[in-house]
Amino acid sequence: MRRFPHRLLVFAALCGASLSISALEGPRLGKPVTTSEIEAIAIHIYPDGTGLPEGSGHSPEGEKLYQSLCANCHGPQGTGGSADELVGKSPLNGPHPDRSIGNYWPYATTLFDFIRRSMPLNAPRSLSNDQVYALTAYLLEINGIITKDTLINKETLPAVRMPNREGFISLWPQVKY
Repeated sequence: MRRFPHRLLVFAALCGASLSISALEGPRLGKPVTTSEIEAIAIHIYPDGTGLPEGSGHSPEGEKLYQSLCANCHGPQGTGGSADELVGKSPLNGPHPDRSIGNYWPYATTLFDFIRRSMPLNAPRSLSNDQVYALTAYLLEINGIITKDTLINKETLPAVRMPNREGFISLWPQVKY
């Protein structure tokens, strides 16, 4: 009877070693990813502007792009389309708050990141950096956050102070953006 627990331990150890070896090898699906493939999809933009690319844009250029690429879904002035509203002025603590760019998003850099990564819906990542900066400028301008003549680029975009920046509770209070 005393040998049974010892044999069980030896068996468990052998099984664990076998599992860890196969876990290291992986399921052998797909192919290894190259560094250049990773760099092509690693397009993160952080709230402090880290990761923003070269380029620039103004609201008037963005308005033309918006009307041709975005208005069908988001409406001609950022409201009234089948997709989310982009412009809204209702207070967040009211009965029916708008969760739009102007009163909900805490960082303007997140807007750039989202547009570049996801829009237009039928062709994500098809816009140039200048086009994304121009669209970002237009959306910030129609939300009353910047003026029509404000140049948006990797230096000016992180400096844009969003109206609801302080309306969120950080999960990492030690991180300051």
